[in-house]
Amino acid sequence: MPRKSNTRAAQGAGSIRQRPDGKWEARFIAGHDPGTGKPIRKSVYAKTQKEARQKLAQAVAAVDNKAYREPCKMTLGEWLDIWADTYLEGVKPRTLKIYQDDIRLHIKPYLAAVKLEELDTHIVQKYFNKLLTSGKKIPKRDEQGKIVKKDGKTVYTTAPLSPKTVKNVHGVLHGALRQAVINRYIPLNPADGDFCKLPKSQKQEIKPLDETQIAAFLNAIKGNSYENIFVVTLFTGLRQGEVLCLTWDCVNFDTGVLTINKQMQLHQEKGMTPYQLVPTKNGKTRTITAAPFVMEHLKRQKVWQTEQRHLAGSLWQHSSLVFTDAQGNHLTKPTLYRAFKRAAASIGRPDARFHDLRHSYAVAALRSGDDIKTVQGNLGHATAAFTLDVYGHVTDQMKQASADRMEAFIKSVSGE
Repeated sequence: MPRKSNTRAAQGAGSIRQRPDGKWEARFIAGHDPGTGKPIRKSVYAKTQKEARQKLAQAVAAVDNKAYREPCKMTLGEWLDIWADTYLEGVKPRTLKIYQDDIRLHIKPYLAAVKLEELDTHIVQKYFNKLLTSGKKIPKRDEQGKIVKKDGKTVYTTAPLSPKTVKNVHGVLHGALRQAVINRYIPLNPADGDFCKLPKSQKQEIKPLDETQIAAFLNAIKGNSYENIFVVTLFTGLRQGEVLCLTWDCVNFDTGVLTINKQMQLHQEKGMTPYQLVPTKNGKTRTITAAPFVMEHLKRQKVWQTEQRHLAGSLWQHSSLVFTDAQGNHLTKPTLYRAFKRAAASIGRPDARFHDLRHSYAVAALRSGDDIKTVQGNLGHATAAFTLDVYGHVTDQMKQASADRMEAFIKSVSGE
């Protein structure tokens, strides 16, 4: 049974009491009625006495500074709809889709009905804890692996969300609540890192192809319909979306320079073309001086495409893309993914992803002596620090190899 308490917070600062339902209520004077002169009393609520004191202090300070506003009665679900519709202009379509999915799948099912004024750190922390234990909804399967259905409807069970996904969801919720603070709907952001404890996400181990595997891969794709695009990706480090939308006006055969200024992005909204060309990931244009081996494969692609254009005749799509099918249509990510997985499996790397070609380029470039700044520029990373964070283990190995070479030199000159 909750203990009764009715205490003064401070002289003129209101009072705090614990209600029969266990919640703490802090009352204060928000102003005076202009007609009667009577005090206007307001309350804020919390789960602990300490939190009630904090909320009371904030409210009193706001009154003193003439910044007090009536607590917002809007629910979080209502505010998320407004935030997504109003404050996400300029966000890339694919990113916007991710935000909307996080709101729909991971935030609203748990917090949509909670009023903004009642959303505190305890509710938010319990919510993130819930995501980590049972935040994913997946179809239930029987012993034979078939999806279980009841009355014609799929039966679902739950599973934990990964720490990385929870952090991504936190970013969306934090952004929405940050805007709510700016709009003065709430005094503090209950999702701030100072209040919420989030899991540490483990850095995903990169698994590039080593030299032997690269040689085997090149041999496996000889004559393959996708040989040229695989070679260009492997030896330039382009992202999948970047290589898929490389256009001929961005290939300079005289200088061997590729200009990377766009990427192909998937759209799932009705009424839109499935794929569109959008700015690069960081919105910047970069150039890459490609190896002659890469330029030779681009020349082969040019010859092949010219032949296909003549064969297709009026069916040719008049695309300016470097990599197309036999009728000039753009290649799709699923098609390219399946072709790569078949080639990777043939060399004993069924676990490899298309993105590992990019990792393979970066590791090979560093081991070949390229400095971290050059690799950063070619990869299109925002900072060299990020590149170093991803591929730091490679530079550590290079440092050790350098120390070993120095040791051998010392022994050769010292006679020891």
